[in-house]
Amino acid sequence: MRQLIWFRQDLRIQDHTALYYAQQQGPCIALVILSPEQWRIHHDAPIKIDFYLRQLEMLRQELYALNIPLVIKTVNLWNDIPPQLAELCQLLHIQCVHVHIENGWNEQLRDLHVEQLLLKKNINWQAYTDRTIFPLHSIRNKTEQAYQIFTPFKKNCYELLSISLPQPLPNAQMQSKIDIENTLNTNVPSLADIYDEEICAELRELWPVGEQYAHMLLEHFAEERLSVYDQERDYPSLDSTSKLSAYLNIGILSIRQCLAILFRDQHGYFKVEQKAQQIWLDELLWREFYQHVMADFPRVSKHLPFKMQTQAITWQTNASALEAWKYGKTGVPIVDAGMRQLLQTGWMHNRVRMICAMFLSKNLLIDWRIGETWFMQHLIDGDLAANNGGWQWSASTGTDAVPYFRIFNPVSQSQKFDANGDYIRRWVPELSHCSHKQIHEPYVYLEEQSLAYPRPIVDLKASRQRAIEAFKLASA
Repeated sequence: MRQLIWFRQDLRIQDHTALYYAQQQGPCIALVILSPEQWRIHHDAPIKIDFYLRQLEMLRQELYALNIPLVIKTVNLWNDIPPQLAELCQLLHIQCVHVHIENGWNEQLRDLHVEQLLLKKNINWQAYTDRTIFPLHSIRNKTEQAYQIFTPFKKNCYELLSISLPQPLPNAQMQSKIDIENTLNTNVPSLADIYDEEICAELRELWPVGEQYAHMLLEHFAEERLSVYDQERDYPSLDSTSKLSAYLNIGILSIRQCLAILFRDQHGYFKVEQKAQQIWLDELLWREFYQHVMADFPRVSKHLPFKMQTQAITWQTNASALEAWKYGKTGVPIVDAGMRQLLQTGWMHNRVRMICAMFLSKNLLIDWRIGETWFMQHLIDGDLAANNGGWQWSASTGTDAVPYFRIFNPVSQSQKFDANGDYIRRWVPELSHCSHKQIHEPYVYLEEQSLAYPRPIVDLKASRQRAIEAFKLASA
């Protein structure tokens, strides 16, 4: 009997759980459902959708080489998917639909409604853990409660990994050819077809697609950068991070493939031998943690804070300050550099993401949800769980164990992690003539006539105190 693999955020053929197990049960047909209106509702960035569509074309070709036809449907809203998917399954004589579990609240509702309708029509539904290392809802403390703080969650993960380190699955196999209805669409649209919008060639060249390229990137990171990752990862002027997040996010790479290369020298056994190895593992586990938090505490995917008492915070409404933050014109060089990098490349260094997020939510005291949305609208690696987790951590509404008075001073952060100002000079070229000392807070040293750059829109010391008072009042 025929099997249907519904590809979502998992656009690869290597180490693909649903594809592997579906092939054990019968000949396979692949499906991708495009939902442009749902993407708009979820604020998915055009650069991310373009990246997705480009990878989808690569996937179509790779599936074709395995004689697995790919059907591409457009269903604008997820609520409309169940009847259309059921009808397609009946048309194609599908026995079982195979998918990977997704953790967002809307995603879970969508899948529940699909599963219920399919079962009524005697079509099976099989969902697999693939996006995370461990099944959602499986990491529990001694009282069988979900973890709310990263460090104990991480320790539990270490214990489980020491028992069994997940390994990539065997590659997909070629099957006999299948004839499907010639009325079904198998063509991949472009971003222009969907949104009447295009991504420039220079920007696309920053983010090539394909499993081969993603594995080359992973291999290069492991060979050239991993050994110094613990020492250099926080310095945005250095090309020392993996930049794999976009490839993990839409599933060009799997999390198991990352673990496999991380422990390659240990022959697949969980044995941490270097500080850099541990630090990158911890970063992968931060990703894991936020996925589990979203599944265990679904309110965070409903625009609600993790710490419910922070609902009482009185956020500021300041349109001009928000506009300055969005477009990198705050007069705080490290913040402006980060926001301009985001707009020009679709990506921002993680240390700078924290600085920019904390500046908006603490120094400007603007609702973190506004910043969360702006990031999603521009990030090529925009992941609901990771983006929400990072923003709530920065805004002290999330899982951070440190109280609300953790407020980064962006100038101090800049001086520490971009001491020579190389990152700032790249993205804020109007300050390129400043010395290493001047560039972090130019108006402390230079007269206005020598700078074509805005003055700071907020006093850092006074705004820090304002934030502390606002959080203190909310928690009283």
